[in-house]
Amino acid sequence: MLAFFKKWNFLFVFFLARSRTVGELLAPTSPFDKKCGRENWTVAFAPDGSYFAWSQGHRIVKLVPWSQCLNNFLLHGTKNVANSISTRLPRQNSDSGQKNKPCEHIIDCGDIVWSLAFGSSVPEKQSRCVNIEWHRFKFGQDQLLLATGLNNGRIKIWDVYTGKLLLNLMDHTEVVRDLTFAPDGSLILVSASRDKTLRVWDLKDDGNMMKVLRGHQNWVYGCAFSPDSSILCSVGASKAVFLWDMDKYSMIRKLEGHHNDVVACEFSPDGALLATASYDTRVYVWDPHIGVILMEFGHLFPPPTPIFAGGANDRWVRSVSFSHDGLHIASLADDKMVRFWRIDEEYPVQVAPLNNGLCCTFSTDGSVLAAGTQDGSVYFWATPRQVSSLQHLCRMAIRRVMPTSQVKNLPIPSKVVEFLCYQI
Repeated sequence: MLAFFKKWNFLFVFFLARSRTVGELLAPTSPFDKKCGRENWTVAFAPDGSYFAWSQGHRIVKLVPWSQCLNNFLLHGTKNVANSISTRLPRQNSDSGQKNKPCEHIIDCGDIVWSLAFGSSVPEKQSRCVNIEWHRFKFGQDQLLLATGLNNGRIKIWDVYTGKLLLNLMDHTEVVRDLTFAPDGSLILVSASRDKTLRVWDLKDDGNMMKVLRGHQNWVYGCAFSPDSSILCSVGASKAVFLWDMDKYSMIRKLEGHHNDVVACEFSPDGALLATASYDTRVYVWDPHIGVILMEFGHLFPPPTPIFAGGANDRWVRSVSFSHDGLHIASLADDKMVRFWRIDEEYPVQVAPLNNGLCCTFSTDGSVLAAGTQDGSVYFWATPRQVSSLQHLCRMAIRRVMPTSQVKNLPIPSKVVEFLCYQI
């Protein structure tokens, strides 16, 4: 019977629409390279879309100008060996000071890289630190930083334009599994670690650690800010999904529903939805304001029965990402498939094959999905694109400024309230 359902799953996925491959960045290999340490645990796009970064394995992070990378795919075909791309991209001289011209960098982080995050500053956004008289770094409006989380618990902060190391943050005692910058330009950085804690850093205060968030009883796998930077979601082992108030640094609530470790999370662009991915073969879409599951995207048919609710090993969901149109979600699972979902449909709208995938994220404009694999390579696909309805655009505009409780108090028809709350 199990073999029958696996075959049914395969046939169902086979007849779905396939996503178009945009390009590949293949990590260089040599016969003496160890397989352990080559994993690409994280990929990231700069907030302004100027750069793409990924962990190439063996301590190396590659930074490439994204627009030039896309042009190379068009001119030279989809396949590129990661180090050979440098023959077609200008390399930055550290002393040139040409900050307005994106250039490629290869960064040796000194240890295995588990996490990456871009951060950009807004000068008028004040630091929360007490000492404002003197700082080692003065971040300007054009500042773009890259944070790397390492196997030894350190976090290194790099200047994207020059490739220079700016800060070395040391407080975690285990692997730094994820990093996220506050989207408001404050350069507040949150790190998630296997030491069961989240730590909040203020890079405008020279990397001062402001707060330690405790509550997880096991490894913390991931974290994500809401678009307005007021809420932080953290996920980890033992089915944990926590929401934190980032003004008070206190826990808001714990979301319960997953049946296995939760490994990834991301908010929708309007902050009204939260997607979480778990080893229980499911992606849940929550209303984070009231803690209710609105949608479930299963990667195993039929869904696991209660006695096997933890899911099947070959269907573990590794990563999830929200598109910037607020309509599409991408998920990556151990069944060698990337799936694209619409938030109002039960089944994937597109799929793409991928062996040994570990992470995925949408480009800044939402037109491309990047996915990293165990051998340090990156694969890119064109994403489902359509013109958003006027109703959806209005819903996103309203939900950016109104939580669910306020929407439900509006003097409007119940069906409109349900639509604004993503319940229909």
